[in-house]
Amino acid sequence: MRMRFISSVVVTLLLTSSLAAHEKKQPAMSAEDKKAMEAFMKAATPGAAHTGLADFEGTWDTSVRSWMKPGDAPMESTGTSTNKLILGGRWVEQRFTGTFMGMPFNGIGYTGYDNLAKQYVGTWIDDMSTSMMVSKGSLSADKKSMAFTSSMIDPMTKKTMKVDEKIILHGKDHHVMEFWTPGPKGKPFKMMEIDYKRKK
Repeated sequence: MRMRFISSVVVTLLLTSSLAAHEKKQPAMSAEDKKAMEAFMKAATPGAAHTGLADFEGTWDTSVRSWMKPGDAPMESTGTSTNKLILGGRWVEQRFTGTFMGMPFNGIGYTGYDNLAKQYVGTWIDDMSTSMMVSKGSLSADKKSMAFTSSMIDPMTKKTMKVDEKIILHGKDHHVMEFWTPGPKGKPFKMMEIDYKRKK
């Protein structure tokens, strides 16, 4: 037992000595390296803009209205959006299930805030497209709405089409998302509106 204890002490001393020697070999960070590390950490640290994303977390009942062209009667459907904060609160992951044009519809979106670009960013993919929609936007000064600009390829024309998105914030339990695209004559029209109400 005594020999085992002595052996354990020797091994511990050897490891401690080895680690100390290893640490001594590490060169001190230069001022430039420290500056780079500080910039990296600042870019990676969530801030006030990320804190606001927590309001979107939870499960939401949705009512969807969409229009093929101006003047059409709206197509209506319902769905559920399950949102959660991920990666240390840096992103909101949205998983949407519902129907569209009488068919099952599923989509996944991510929304975050880019500290370097100083803007909100988002992506969206779903099972009715093989394209990814990428959005960039900002929060209004009164914090009552968010505006995003994105683009997508029009399946009919095969050309890139601009999409303007607006999220109207009615508090922590209700928000409305609008999608506007150019109409047949180039004038913007609302192609979709999704009403989100927090599931009770």
